[in-house]
Amino acid sequence: MVVVINQKLIFFAAVMALFITSLNSGSNGNCYYVGNSNEAVLVDVGISCRETEKRMKQVGLSMQTVKAIFVSHEHGDHIKGVSTLANKYKLPVYITELTAKHGPILIGHLSKTFTANEPIAIGDLLVTPFAKKHDASDPHSFIISHNGVTVGVFTDIGIACEQVVHYFKQCHAVFLESNYDEELLENGRYPIHLKNRIRGGEGHISNRQALELFNRHRPPFMTHLLLSHLSKENNSPELAANIFAPHANGTQVIVASRYQPTDVYSISSEAINTAKPFVAIRKPLQLGLF
Repeated sequence: MVVVINQKLIFFAAVMALFITSLNSGSNGNCYYVGNSNEAVLVDVGISCRETEKRMKQVGLSMQTVKAIFVSHEHGDHIKGVSTLANKYKLPVYITELTAKHGPILIGHLSKTFTANEPIAIGDLLVTPFAKKHDASDPHSFIISHNGVTVGVFTDIGIACEQVVHYFKQCHAVFLESNYDEELLENGRYPIHLKNRIRGGEGHISNRQALELFNRHRPPFMTHLLLSHLSKENNSPELAANIFAPHANGTQVIVASRYQPTDVYSISSEAINTAKPFVAIRKPLQLGLF
C-alpha cells in the first residue's frame, strides 16, 4: 500500500510540475527549456538546430513536446538556431517587431508578436514577457507558469531593475544570469570600452549583483537557482558556485554549462517539491510524459 501511495504522489507531482533544463548557457549560445507534461517552450535558440535536437535527446526530452519559441533579443548567441528549428518543426516564434527587424529571418506565418506584461497561453502554460535593461533593440525576459508553479528565465538583464525584482519574487525556480566576477573583469584583457559595456547597466550582471538579487528578493518557495550565461573569460563555474553556496539556505544551486545540458529538474509547489533532478523519476514516467 505504501508503494502505491508513493507512486500516486510521484505521478501527481509530475502532472503539477514544470520540467526545466538549460540546453546551453553562455556567450557561445543560450537555449532554455520549460514545460509541463504535455507541452513546452524554448526561450532562445542560440545553438544550431542539430545541437538543440541532440541535447534534447541527451536528457530524455522530445522536440514533439515543444510548442513555441520565445526570443529575448536579437544577439547571435540567442537566435542562431531559431529559424532552422522553427521552420523544421513549424513552431511559432514569439518575438517583438523591433527584435524581428534585427533578428532571425523567419517565415512570416511563424512569427508572432507579444506585448510586455501580457501573458500568452501555450496550451496550459502561461508565458509572461517583461522588458529589461540590455543593449539590444527591444529586450525582454520571461516567466513561465503552470498550476501555481512559476519559472523565470532572467539572462542578459544588465541590472536588477524593478521589473526583474517584481517577477523574480514570483519564481519557484530561476535561470539567473551570473555573468562575470568584477575583479576578473577589471583586471582582464578586455578593452576598456567592452568592460564598460558589460558592467554599464545595459550589459550583464556580475556574481555579486546576482547574489544581491537572490539574497534580497528570493521568495521562501524558491527551490532551484540555475546560474546562467557565465563568461568564459571573466568567471568560472567554481567561482560562481562558491559565492552562492553559503547563501543557498535550502535552494538548490546549479551552474548551467556552456558545453552541455543540465539535468532536467522537476519544479513543483512547496508542498510536493523534492528538490531533486527529474532524472530520478524520468525512467518510469517518460512514456506518460513525453
